[in-house]
Amino acid sequence: MTIQPKLALITGASRGLGAALAETLAARGTHVVCVARTQGALEELDDRIQAAGGQATLAPMDITDAGAMQHLCRGIHDRWGALPLWLHTAVHTPPQAPAQMVNEKDMAKSLATNVTALSRLIPYVAPLLQAAGGGTAVFFDDDRPLKFAAAYMATKAAQRAMVTAWQAESTTDRAPTVHLLTPRPMATAVRARFHPGEDRTGLASSKSEAARLLGLIGLG
Repeated sequence: MTIQPKLALITGASRGLGAALAETLAARGTHVVCVARTQGALEELDDRIQAAGGQATLAPMDITDAGAMQHLCRGIHDRWGALPLWLHTAVHTPPQAPAQMVNEKDMAKSLATNVTALSRLIPYVAPLLQAAGGGTAVFFDDDRPLKFAAAYMATKAAQRAMVTAWQAESTTDRAPTVHLLTPRPMATAVRARFHPGEDRTGLASSKSEAARLLGLIGLG
């Protein structure tokens, strides 16, 4: 029988895969701490979780705000003492543009969200995972088309490098288990930005992928 974690932190939980992971885990008895910038979307998520009998703590915060993330992690420590599971789905997808026309502000925002914020979050969250006996951290990769996605692909490559380095370094008994998973193509708003006009009938739903991906890390 699979034992579900009592607590999970989901950064980027307001919609898409993050919301689906939150709903799936909450329905299985995990208390989910849901982080996203959009208060309204988080409240709608909380309504769905409560309607299904689950429990959530909402954290309407911007992951690029270092002070807010410090406050969040300190709050988790003070309330629960440890964190068994962290799932990171937060991402910025800038407008498509040829590499020679990448907007400087779009690149800066991509770097802030996809790279700098993660470089802060890993050292903030790692001690909470270790306090849970190692814990599990889960990140998500993709295979977006290279054309017109220079800023996105560059920052996702940097994110991938950080995650795989952390994987390689996590060799001690109490080190977190780090996963980098690739979801199947899903009918999400993020994908629609890269594939406008795509026939979405053959795409996976976020909820079906959430269940499948959790199964891959032993939470089926």
